Amino acid sequence: QVQLVESGGGSVQTGGSLRLSCVASGATDSIVSVGWVRQVPGKEREAVAAIGSDGSINYADSVRGRFAISRDKVKNTLYLEMNDLKPEDTAMYYCAAARSHLKALYYIRSVNFEYWGQGTQVTVSS
Repeated sequence: QVQLVESGGGSVQTGGSLRLSCVASGATDSIVSVGWVRQVPGKEREAVAAIGSDGSINYADSVRGRFAISRDKVKNTLYLEMNDLKPEDTAMYYCAAARSHLKALYYIRSVNFEYWGQGTQVTVSS
């Protein structure tokens, strides 16, 4: 099993920045694909950024150019740098991981991860 714990959420004003972190523990050697998924109550989950097993990186169109995903394998930590935040970025953000060998675009489109963190809230006020 894999455990994922997010941190770094909070409240910011429009145009602000936040950096989310996610620390993985447990069977981390089995993780080959990772990503960040957000959800607003009453709406479908949206994968905003992913790193595929081949090292490919992809983003949802809604955040491309503003968000950056990165991974420190030594520290078993995943990051999401979020800049130029907008009120529509307000959501619960989840760290997610998978053992499947697939490209990042697959996860952006399918949101089909195996492991999930508990989430960290991001609120952007206008």
